[in-house]
Amino acid sequence: MSSRTHWGTYHQIADALRSRIDSGEFAPGGALPSEAALGEEFGVARTTVRRALATLEKERLIKALPGTGRVVCTADERASAGVDSAPPAQYRRIASDLRERITSGELAPGDALPSEAALVREYEVSRGTARQALSELEGTGLVVVVHGKGRFVMRAETTDG
Repeated sequence: MSSRTHWGTYHQIADALRSRIDSGEFAPGGALPSEAALGEEFGVARTTVRRALATLEKERLIKALPGTGRVVCTADERASAGVDSAPPAQYRRIASDLRERITSGELAPGDALPSEAALVREYEVSRGTARQALSELEGTGLVVVVHGKGRFVMRAETTDG
Protein backbone atom coordinates (compact mmCIF):
# COMPACT_ATOMS: atom_id res chain seq x y z
CA MET A 1 0.00 0.00 0.00
CA SER A 2 1.34 3.43 -0.92
CA SER A 3 2.00 5.96 1.82
CA ARG A 4 0.92 8.77 -0.50
CA THR A 5 -2.70 9.82 -0.80
CA HIS A 6 -4.14 10.59 -4.22
CA TRP A 7 -4.99 14.26 -4.86
CA GLY A 8 -8.58 14.98 -3.98
CA THR A 9 -9.01 11.98 -1.67
CA TYR A 10 -10.31 14.28 1.04
CA HIS A 11 -13.10 15.37 -1.35
CA GLN A 12 -14.16 11.72 -1.68
CA ILE A 13 -14.12 11.31 2.09
CA ALA A 14 -16.14 14.52 2.53
CA ASP A 15 -18.64 13.24 -0.06
CA ALA A 16 -18.97 9.89 1.75
CA LEU A 17 -19.52 11.59 5.11
CA ARG A 18 -21.95 14.09 3.55
CA SER A 19 -23.99 11.17 2.18
CA ARG A 20 -24.06 9.53 5.60
CA ILE A 21 -25.26 12.78 7.16
CA ASP A 22 -27.91 13.24 4.45
CA SER A 23 -29.12 9.65 4.89
CA GLY A 24 -29.49 10.15 8.65
CA GLU A 25 -26.78 7.64 9.57
CA PHE A 26 -25.18 10.55 11.43
CA ALA A 27 -28.12 12.37 12.99
CA PRO A 28 -28.25 16.11 13.84
CA GLY A 29 -26.54 16.62 17.20
CA GLY A 30 -24.88 13.21 16.96
CA ALA A 31 -21.15 12.77 17.19
CA LEU A 32 -19.02 11.70 14.24
CA PRO A 33 -16.35 9.03 14.65
CA SER A 34 -12.94 10.31 15.79
CA GLU A 35 -10.28 11.44 13.30
CA ALA A 36 -8.32 8.29 14.12
CA ALA A 37 -11.34 6.04 13.49
CA LEU A 38 -12.14 7.79 10.20
CA GLY A 39 -8.49 7.57 9.14
CA GLU A 40 -8.54 3.85 9.79
CA GLU A 41 -11.91 3.40 8.01
CA PHE A 42 -10.77 5.22 4.87
CA GLY A 43 -7.14 4.08 5.02
CA VAL A 44 -5.71 7.61 5.07
CA ALA A 45 -3.65 9.87 7.34
CA ARG A 46 -5.36 12.03 9.94
CA THR A 47 -4.38 15.15 7.99
CA THR A 48 -6.44 13.91 5.05
CA VAL A 49 -9.39 13.25 7.39
CA ARG A 50 -8.98 16.75 8.86
CA ARG A 51 -9.20 18.31 5.39
CA ALA A 52 -12.42 16.39 4.71
CA LEU A 53 -13.87 17.42 8.06
CA ALA A 54 -12.84 21.06 7.48
CA THR A 55 -14.77 20.98 4.20
CA LEU A 56 -17.90 19.81 6.03
CA GLU A 57 -17.37 22.42 8.76
CA LYS A 58 -17.19 25.19 6.14
CA GLU A 59 -20.46 23.88 4.71
CA ARG A 60 -21.90 24.01 8.24
CA LEU A 61 -22.83 20.33 8.12
CA ILE A 62 -20.74 19.65 11.21
CA LYS A 63 -19.15 21.63 14.03
CA ALA A 64 -16.43 20.99 16.58
CA LEU A 65 -17.41 20.87 20.23
CA PRO A 66 -14.55 21.01 22.74
CA GLY A 67 -14.39 17.83 24.79
CA THR A 68 -16.89 16.08 22.49
CA GLY A 69 -15.43 16.09 19.01
CA ARG A 70 -17.33 16.90 15.85
CA VAL A 71 -21.11 16.71 15.74
CA VAL A 72 -23.69 17.07 12.98
CA CYS A 73 -25.30 20.52 12.85
CA THR A 74 -29.06 20.84 13.17
CA ALA A 75 -31.16 22.35 10.38
CA ASP A 76 -31.51 25.55 12.47
CA GLU A 77 -27.73 25.81 12.87
CA ARG A 78 -27.26 25.39 9.12
CA ALA A 79 -29.89 28.03 8.31
CA SER A 80 -28.52 30.54 10.82
CA ALA A 81 -25.01 30.13 9.41
CA GLY A 82 -26.01 31.48 6.00
CA VAL A 83 -24.57 28.56 4.04
CA ASP A 84 -24.97 30.46 0.76
CA SER A 85 -23.22 33.58 2.08
CA ALA A 86 -20.32 35.46 0.51
CA PRO A 87 -17.20 33.57 1.78
CA PRO A 88 -17.82 30.39 -0.25
CA ALA A 89 -18.48 32.53 -3.33
CA GLN A 90 -15.23 34.37 -2.67
CA TYR A 91 -13.05 31.26 -2.56
CA ARG A 92 -14.78 29.89 -5.65
CA ARG A 93 -14.16 33.17 -7.51
CA ILE A 94 -10.48 33.11 -6.57
CA ALA A 95 -10.15 29.44 -7.59
CA SER A 96 -11.93 30.20 -10.87
CA ASP A 97 -9.65 33.16 -11.59
CA LEU A 98 -6.54 31.06 -10.91
CA ARG A 99 -7.90 28.16 -12.99
CA GLU A 100 -8.45 30.59 -15.89
CA ARG A 101 -4.88 31.89 -15.54
CA ILE A 102 -3.64 28.29 -15.72
CA THR A 103 -5.80 27.19 -18.67
CA SER A 104 -5.01 30.37 -20.62
CA GLY A 105 -1.28 29.70 -20.24
CA GLU A 106 -0.63 32.82 -18.15
CA LEU A 107 0.51 30.38 -15.44
CA ALA A 108 2.35 27.49 -17.10
CA PRO A 109 3.21 24.07 -15.63
CA GLY A 110 5.98 24.58 -13.09
CA ASP A 111 5.06 28.23 -12.41
CA ALA A 112 4.50 29.25 -8.80
CA LEU A 113 1.00 30.33 -7.80
CA PRO A 114 0.52 33.52 -5.81
CA SER A 115 1.05 32.96 -2.10
CA GLU A 116 -1.81 32.96 0.39
CA ALA A 117 -0.63 36.38 1.58
CA ALA A 118 -0.64 37.73 -2.00
CA LEU A 119 -4.19 36.44 -2.55
CA VAL A 120 -5.30 38.00 0.75
CA ARG A 121 -4.01 41.38 -0.47
CA GLU A 122 -5.27 41.04 -4.06
CA TYR A 123 -8.80 39.85 -3.23
CA GLU A 124 -9.13 41.44 0.24
CA VAL A 125 -10.17 38.15 1.85
CA SER A 126 -9.12 36.20 4.92
CA ARG A 127 -6.18 33.84 4.82
CA GLY A 128 -8.63 30.95 5.30
CA THR A 129 -10.57 31.96 2.19
CA ALA A 130 -7.36 32.19 0.16
CA ARG A 131 -6.22 28.82 1.52
CA GLN A 132 -9.58 27.24 0.61
CA ALA A 133 -9.30 28.50 -2.98
CA LEU A 134 -5.81 27.03 -3.30
CA SER A 135 -6.95 23.81 -1.67
CA GLU A 136 -9.74 23.50 -4.23
CA LEU A 137 -7.17 23.69 -7.05
CA GLU A 138 -4.98 21.12 -5.28
CA GLY A 139 -7.96 18.79 -5.15
CA THR A 140 -8.40 18.99 -8.92
CA GLY A 141 -4.78 18.07 -9.57
CA LEU A 142 -4.01 21.43 -11.22
CA VAL A 143 -1.73 22.47 -8.38
CA VAL A 144 0.91 20.66 -6.36
CA VAL A 145 2.28 21.76 -2.99
CA VAL A 146 6.02 21.67 -2.48
CA HIS A 147 6.45 22.02 1.26
CA GLY A 148 8.63 24.96 2.15
CA LYS A 149 8.51 26.27 -1.43
CA GLY A 150 4.86 27.00 -2.27
CA ARG A 151 2.21 25.85 -4.71
CA PHE A 152 3.00 25.20 -8.36
CA VAL A 153 1.04 24.56 -11.53
CA MET A 154 0.99 20.83 -12.14
CA ARG A 155 -0.67 20.65 -15.55
CA ALA A 156 -3.06 22.60 -17.71
CA GLU A 157 -6.65 21.48 -18.06
CA THR A 158 -7.64 20.59 -21.57
CA THR A 159 -11.00 20.34 -23.24
CA ASP A 160 -9.83 17.52 -25.54
CA GLY A 161 -11.63 14.17 -25.19
